[in-house]
Amino acid sequence: MTRISLVTGASRGLGRSTALNIARLGGDVILTYRSRSEDAEAVVAEIEAMGRKAVAFQLDTGDVRAFAAFAERVRATLHDTWSRETFDHLVNNAGHGDYALIGQTTEAQFDALVNVHFKGVFFLTQALLPLLADGGRIVNLSSGLTRVSFPGYAAYAAAKGAVEVLSTYLAKELGERRIAVNTVAPGAIETDFGGGAVRDDPSINKLFAQMTALGRAGVAEDIGPMIASLLSDANRWVNAQRIEVSGGQAI
Repeated sequence: MTRISLVTGASRGLGRSTALNIARLGGDVILTYRSRSEDAEAVVAEIEAMGRKAVAFQLDTGDVRAFAAFAERVRATLHDTWSRETFDHLVNNAGHGDYALIGQTTEAQFDALVNVHFKGVFFLTQALLPLLADGGRIVNLSSGLTRVSFPGYAAYAAAKGAVEVLSTYLAKELGERRIAVNTVAPGAIETDFGGGAVRDDPSINKLFAQMTALGRAGVAEDIGPMIASLLSDANRWVNAQRIEVSGGQAI
């Protein structure tokens, strides 16, 4: 049976790479986007060109009120597109960065980061659990910044730290359903995250390259294939782990 993965925030960056690499390994994908419908449909087209199925839905992962309707839409799509009642993998990837030192962080910035990176992950997972197949997988995206501090990302990193704890609790509570839950923590990656700072600012890129054992900042294709592999049966016994994928950053 074809595996179906739901990847949030898959119109760009790490989510896009993850969705495409899942398809390359023979899976189908339900992907979400917040505002970039054209980019999301381009990912769908790339997946379909591989002979796989894909659909894209708009979703603001910081808006808990939207999750019940989204789950019903997923349920209907599983029935209509795949003649299935469940999907196999959930990848909670959607997110954003917001640089601010603790002394200058506003409540609005804090709330936006927590709503997307922690509260949204918690309640979206809750809403989708009835549709997630027994024996399935959950991957939650964290950050290398939960291990190494970098001034200006305290609220973001704290929310990601909460997700790491949540992942461990999910693994425990869902163990009776044989659902494995892991956290993937990327290092500095050249995407549009945080305004594209690592990608577009040579000084920041050089700083992270110098911090990394392999001598460069990461790219999306360093992460997407790893997540796709983690979802495969080859990694079925990996559970409740925080896996940093950073090229050896700050070691």
